[in-house]
Amino acid sequence: MAVRVTFVSPHFWLRRAAVGAAVLCALSLFVSRPHAEQVPSQDGQQKAPPDVKTDEIKEDPLPLKPEGKIEFTTDEGSWLSLDVSPDGRTIVFELLGDIYTLPFEGGDAVNIAPGMSFDSQPAFSPDGATIAFLSDRSGNENLWLMDADGQNPRAVTKGARSKFVSPTWTPDGNYVIASRTSGRAVNSLWLYHKDGGSGIEMVKSRAATPDGGAAPAAKSSLGAVVSPDGRYVFFSQRTGLFSYNVTSAPYQIERFDRETGETSGVTGAQGGSMRPLLSPDGKSLVYATRFDTKTGYRIRELETGDERWLIYPVTRDDQESAATRDTMPRAAFTPDGKELVTNLDGKIVRVDVATGATTNIPFVAKVEQDIGPRVYFESRVEEGPVQARLIRWPQQSPDGTRLVFTALNKLYIMDLPNGEPRRLTDATVGEFAPVWAPDGLSVAYVTWAPDGGHIWKVAVDGGAPQQLSRRAAYYSDLAWTPDGERIVVVSGARRERIEGQSGEGLQLRWLAADGGDTTFIAPMTGRSPHFANASDRIYLWAGGAGLTSMRFDGTDRKTHVKITGPSTGGPTPPAAEDARISPDGQSAFAVVQNKLFVVTIPQVGGDAPTVSVTDSSSMPVKKLSIEGGEFLSWTPDGQTVTWSLGATFYRQQMTATEPESFTARLEFPRARPEGSVVLRGAKAITMKGDEVIAKSDILITNNRIAAIGVQGRVPFPAGTRIIDVAGKTIMPGIVDVHAHLRRPAGIHQTQVWSFLANLAFGVTTTRDPQTGTNDTFVYEDMVETGEILGPRVYSTGPGIFSSSGLDDLDATRAFIKRYKETYHTNTVKQYMVGDRKVRQWVIMAAKEYGLTPTVEGGLDLKLNLSHMIDGYSGHEHTLPLHPLYRDVIQFVVQSKTFYTPTMLVAYGAPWAENYFYETTDVHGNERLRRFTPHSVLDSVSLRRPQWFAASEYDIAAKAKVVADIVHQGGRAGLGSHGQLQGLGAHWELWAMQMGGLTTHEALRVATIFGAEAIGFQRDLGSLEPGKLADLLVLDADPLVDIHNTNTVRMVMKNGELYNADTLDQMWPTVKKLDLAWMGGGDPKAPSQNR
Repeated sequence: MAVRVTFVSPHFWLRRAAVGAAVLCALSLFVSRPHAEQVPSQDGQQKAPPDVKTDEIKEDPLPLKPEGKIEFTTDEGSWLSLDVSPDGRTIVFELLGDIYTLPFEGGDAVNIAPGMSFDSQPAFSPDGATIAFLSDRSGNENLWLMDADGQNPRAVTKGARSKFVSPTWTPDGNYVIASRTSGRAVNSLWLYHKDGGSGIEMVKSRAATPDGGAAPAAKSSLGAVVSPDGRYVFFSQRTGLFSYNVTSAPYQIERFDRETGETSGVTGAQGGSMRPLLSPDGKSLVYATRFDTKTGYRIRELETGDERWLIYPVTRDDQESAATRDTMPRAAFTPDGKELVTNLDGKIVRVDVATGATTNIPFVAKVEQDIGPRVYFESRVEEGPVQARLIRWPQQSPDGTRLVFTALNKLYIMDLPNGEPRRLTDATVGEFAPVWAPDGLSVAYVTWAPDGGHIWKVAVDGGAPQQLSRRAAYYSDLAWTPDGERIVVVSGARRERIEGQSGEGLQLRWLAADGGDTTFIAPMTGRSPHFANASDRIYLWAGGAGLTSMRFDGTDRKTHVKITGPSTGGPTPPAAEDARISPDGQSAFAVVQNKLFVVTIPQVGGDAPTVSVTDSSSMPVKKLSIEGGEFLSWTPDGQTVTWSLGATFYRQQMTATEPESFTARLEFPRARPEGSVVLRGAKAITMKGDEVIAKSDILITNNRIAAIGVQGRVPFPAGTRIIDVAGKTIMPGIVDVHAHLRRPAGIHQTQVWSFLANLAFGVTTTRDPQTGTNDTFVYEDMVETGEILGPRVYSTGPGIFSSSGLDDLDATRAFIKRYKETYHTNTVKQYMVGDRKVRQWVIMAAKEYGLTPTVEGGLDLKLNLSHMIDGYSGHEHTLPLHPLYRDVIQFVVQSKTFYTPTMLVAYGAPWAENYFYETTDVHGNERLRRFTPHSVLDSVSLRRPQWFAASEYDIAAKAKVVADIVHQGGRAGLGSHGQLQGLGAHWELWAMQMGGLTTHEALRVATIFGAEAIGFQRDLGSLEPGKLADLLVLDADPLVDIHNTNTVRMVMKNGELYNADTLDQMWPTVKKLDLAWMGGGDPKAPSQNR
């Protein structure tokens, strides 16, 4: 067995990466001639940091320790990148993150690189003594070498936030060429010496900009192979990294001359040209290309240019996705050049170059993959009082004795430090964005209602509110001038806000403190208008443009400071998310990567200075909190800053080391109907196994199913209301576990069209994985109190990103903590946060706080499999490569990953949503027209930007992966991605069923499996006594035809029954839904006098 090399001392610039984590070491070895983390030099090449001896730099090992193992035997594999030894006796290949060797004639494969690290894309050196490969065993992915038997692994590259693809050797055996990228940038070709150095960017991703010309588009280069004489490098290249709904083949093969530095084109195939491979004599070029919808290999004689098909079809290419593992798995010639060895139909085969005939090379691999603890927690649907999770726009009074804020869209005030929150008005409309008058006697705020909003003022010690604005509009973000004479406001057109139409956008305006018309200042180009001591300049935070200000006529614009955080791998460090200038103008209070800082603002003249909050900052920076916050503010004397997180308000004096905190505790009754009703006579698809009751009685008491059984055999109290649904079919409500509901943030609407559309189409439970802002939790709470009609709305809240400030395990814990203790959510989404060790920090913190994590697929199967190894229990979006065979399918099943493919936006082919737009009358759907704004419906359904032939869609192949997972005992979930609210859930279900699921299996995915994925299977997902009464009454049977799911006649959610066409309530009370702003708004011709 190979010796696994680990390191216990981090880079000096990564020294904080292990803070808070246990030191995990089994074997500490030093590697000869390791290389420093690569940093850009002025000439665009990468060099080691100065004054660092490369033999002293070591990295942390993976922090997560295995607690289990996936074990099975397979004779087939997916996307097997392989190579043949120079003596022709051995094949080396990758399988599920490990590297195996195999006798050329076939047999038992030997794992020479076991462990939790993800090792891939092995390549033999020209002498056969060494294997180059990619590995994240140090916590970050780098290029490694090991002996041909797996012994003596050693790193060629060092550093963080890089990704590598397709290492290949130069013929002299001294260099390895690999594609390299950082973040979501394109790949460029790098040349590394096997014995040391930081490498040279050989084929740059972007050519030099001509004098006076525009910068050329960045190009991504993959799959390098070197000619036998070492002079030429052949590779495939495309513009950009990837694109969705590709309309033409993006990759073609280029040739780089290592003597002249020139690059020239080699191919221009209609189906693209990928993964070049040269014969041992250098005379023939094999490359992959698409013909119709399948991929094949062509062979070209380089001297004559003659070509022919070598073999067709082969493994489908990945040119329509991000090609994170190259566009094709690596193939290899035998040393005599007579055969090509490649991965075909899950097998390893030899292809006769002369005839194209194939011979199977049988293999059996015993998979024994160490895995981390699976992080998954069951939950119960809450039924007690609703506790407000957020206070928004909290503002401390000028004297520091009271706090005003918005909670569940109403205005509250509380005495500090121990007062109870109380309503400041008795208004029924939404109340938002309160600000104190400088004298502390009154509060200004904005309202919102279906007919628009206004600006108001109310005395805090009693009195009726006074309307200040004269025109109904959308208002937000008030700021009172320090002299108390004016109020600045962000304003926009009511129509744009409620109908989702574009127009003038938001404006910065002002009005007199006593009311009147608003006066235009400038278009809104930032956020958070506020003031310093003077009343003549308005300050805004404009992101990358910095902290800016202007006069009341929009002139004399200045930038005072730009504030940045640590690099996340992109071309520039990320800017602060928000900042406020101090009253004296000498400092700024900023939130940077979810940490709070007070930053000194130097006056330097000329261009505004940039101040970084890193340890090497040019100016004094004080870190206040690693837990972050929002609604930043200064007290008028400039001695204290305030902020909030969740329902807690914080304030901290500049001389203090810790903040004071005050939590606003507000409880509201949770909506729950009362009474009993029987739904009689329908066919019931219960999702309790395969149970189907031909004619059923379903007794609902209050909001739960009390009993279910054969019609006439279910006892119920006398006088119970009976609703005849004979001839109908009843199934559980649809659970959409990837539902971006795209609700308006900030100033909240009283009706959310996406909520209504989903409920009307039978979606009774949603989980939004990545909401962008945290005010989604207010919407969720208001659905629970009955203030807003909609499905059950759950979410992960904002995603966990590389910009979330996950500097070390402690910072990761502090960030993850908010989801459980502040937001009280049960699931989180990790969104490609960075290197493997960072992803492991997230899963470790999620486990500590009892949070079920799901992940962004990211068009990267390597990433996806490593998530499964690390214990992430959810996966969003399609696995990008297909077909997938027993190895990957079993890996998904045994890791117990909930696979939500979001077929409507699936990778690697035209989106399935395009297929349904082409084959469905979307614009004419009356239910859609009622619950979707016409501006939205028209924009997506009348003139689509792309059309694809039916043969171009790859829906069935992707859906087959879902079917294979389910048939082998795994779990899948339905996720419509919010592509077409409501109807999109049915499209997603129909698409998944195309791959071989039975109709019953497909319905199970859409109901009980979805409930299980988000941890609510004890309350949701099936029709069983004790479960919540969420169900659909259908006109037709979906077991006969899956498309019958779209025949929803009635929807019951939480025991309340609605007419699906109108969402008028039918039980327990009869109540018409008045659509405040949408619904049937077709223009009518004017009447004419006759």
